[in-house]
Amino acid sequence: MTKRLLSLALVVMMVAMLIPAVAVAQDEWTMYVYTDNGKSLNVRRDPTTGNNIIGSLKYGEAVSVRMTSANGWATIVWASGDGFVAYVQSRFLVPYKPAPKSNSNQNQNNNASPAASTTDAAKVLSQMNAEFSAGKKVSPYTVIARPSRASGWVNLRWAPTTEAERIATCPQGKELTVLAELRTWYQVQDPATGMIGFISRQYVTRK
Repeated sequence: MTKRLLSLALVVMMVAMLIPAVAVAQDEWTMYVYTDNGKSLNVRRDPTTGNNIIGSLKYGEAVSVRMTSANGWATIVWASGDGFVAYVQSRFLVPYKPAPKSNSNQNQNNNASPAASTTDAAKVLSQMNAEFSAGKKVSPYTVIARPSRASGWVNLRWAPTTEAERIATCPQGKELTVLAELRTWYQVQDPATGMIGFISRQYVTRK
């Protein structure tokens, strides 16, 4: 996957009309570092480039994300336990663990896995782009979570794909406010917490 493809997908996700300037979330979710050249990602004290680097994250490393914003930055947990946060460029974060970068000294068998992973990642991004391109804003209305089992729950995810990390779970009867309609997903807000995410349309019914 090229950096251009990854950047395009993230731009669509963060600044398209369907997503607010800042995604409100109380919980953290896990994402992974993906750089086109396989190098580390700079962690910064402020959401700007400049002389503010305080560390780095390795390619493929998991990171806890608290918030993403339309200006291209993600707020992450940098020092677990003491509430300290830092910032990285969100275009270098993906919702799946990327395969290791291929090495010219590796044999063909070792190189097969990264190729397959890249294909899968491109497929996921293509599916998300299809969802967003079919999306439209609507006058807010209420839907009710209807899991496949009465004792179960429906996952609320940060992006409209089952590959995206779950940011919350919605039990049977949970009411959510629809902000936008996509092809097979809704962008919704939990009126109790203010959290915004995506939920599969097949597991909710209109109130």
